Amino acid sequence: MKKKDITFIIGLSIFMGVIWVVGEIIMGLWLAVRPRTHIVWFAVVAAITLGLSIWHSMIEDRSGLTDPKREKYERKVNKRKEKN
Repeated sequence: MKKKDITFIIGLSIFMGVIWVVGEIIMGLWLAVRPRTHIVWFAVVAAITLGLSIWHSMIEDRSGLTDPKREKYERKVNKRKEKN
């Protein structure tokens, strides 16, 4: 796992935690809701967090797929083509 992946997951978790807490405060102070709504709210926030985390992990990072030797060869061939 790369540093940017870990940063994304930690940032996402903190962000979604803040959203969950704000939702709980709103439901506790201003909205009259059933107790089951708190459980549903937590499940929705957890599902969204998990979904975004999985989606981010499935995105292909092109930089990790390139071979440095292949890149060097491509640069060399391109320089030859430019000279001719």
